[in-house]
Amino acid sequence: MAELKVNLCGIEMDNPIIPASGCFGYGYEFAELYDINCLGTFSFKGTTKDPRFGNPTPRIAECTAGMINAVGLQNPGVEKVISEELPKLGQCFHKPVMANVSGFSVEDYAYTCEKLDKEEQVGWLEVNISCPNVHGGGMSFGTSPEAAAEVVRAVKAVTTKPVIIKLSPNVTDIVAIAKACEEAGADGISLINTLLGMRIDLNKKAPVIANKMGGFSGSAIFPVAVRMVYQVAHAVKIPVVGMGGVSSAEDVIEMMMAGATAVEVGAANLVNPFASRDIVRDLPRVMEKYKIEKLTDIIGIA
Repeated sequence: MAELKVNLCGIEMDNPIIPASGCFGYGYEFAELYDINCLGTFSFKGTTKDPRFGNPTPRIAECTAGMINAVGLQNPGVEKVISEELPKLGQCFHKPVMANVSGFSVEDYAYTCEKLDKEEQVGWLEVNISCPNVHGGGMSFGTSPEAAAEVVRAVKAVTTKPVIIKLSPNVTDIVAIAKACEEAGADGISLINTLLGMRIDLNKKAPVIANKMGGFSGSAIFPVAVRMVYQVAHAVKIPVVGMGGVSSAEDVIEMMMAGATAVEVGAANLVNPFASRDIVRDLPRVMEKYKIEKLTDIIGIA
């Protein structure tokens, strides 16, 4: 019988499938469609210290084999996430959840992580230093090893739960940034966040989205993601969570062979709300096809 269990930073998961932040809300929206407890866990919507309305509309552009978004971290702020969203989440999801955190300063990151660290249902803190569609923060921390390490040290100083740092692919040396995070005390690395993309409306002769540029995601970026997961997983000793264009059980196996301990599914959930559930269901079949008995046996095997 296929063994799907994995251990991510000391927490056992029934399977490695994690809907990615920004593509799964706070879970309860998807819980109306299926029992989301079939998932390993999920990363809830990116949370900041203060409420954010997000970027002006339009914020979404379609692409061949993908999409561009510039939502801009719209969320109610950490206080309301704790008081309103987590209680609703807890009614439909009964496993540790991954809290995704963004910020515009080192102090922002530390404040928000310290708050969420105290919440019983939060299992991991996924610290996003890689968002490409907000001004004045986010990705700027993820493009410098020194800045990334500074965020890690500040967050680790005020938390007790595993801290997973989410990295940007929009850099020249992803390994240097990952190693700097590991040396600063990160418990894990997740990658890749979206690439930076743009579309132009031929009729209007202007960018499609108001922000001009945004995060490019979808199946088109999968080979880039596999390459970066492979590079980082072979350079650090901490677990890696792979993501970027994952849309099938075969993609999950490929990510794990590249070195991922767990795998996030992002834009596929927006195309098919049952995508993550279907991948969980299909994993045993694909494992049998490739003669895999335990998923833990294939992590980094490539």
